[in-house]
Amino acid sequence: MAVAMSGEYTGSLKMRLTHGPSGTTISTAAPVDNMGDGSSFSPTDLTAASLGCCMVTTMAIVAQREGIPFERARFTLEKHMRADPRRIARIPITIEMPPGLSPAQRERLEHIARTCPVARSLSPEIEQELTFVYPDG
Repeated sequence: MAVAMSGEYTGSLKMRLTHGPSGTTISTAAPVDNMGDGSSFSPTDLTAASLGCCMVTTMAIVAQREGIPFERARFTLEKHMRADPRRIARIPITIEMPPGLSPAQRERLEHIARTCPVARSLSPEIEQELTFVYPDG
């Protein structure tokens, strides 16, 4: 299934992106360390955020389908760049999981996160360091 999207350069190293089906827009800006003002997500920020979002969303899809409670899940991450060539080098991600999951549910959801579409689409050269945190141990 194809999804139409568009982007318009708005000046000052910034873009406005439009999601075709919904009309939702987001803005990007070049980062401070690459001639921009860092006033919004950069393209590589969106890539890293997409990874965390995809992991949690795909876990939620499976949880909903299989009747697994999944409220209050969230992620935090950092994007680490490298130079020569400039690219994302490493994305450490912490996913805070909901309470009350059985060992089998934990294993299932962790596997889903590691194999989400974005994780599979990124270059294997990008280190994806994934940590799961459970409130009940």
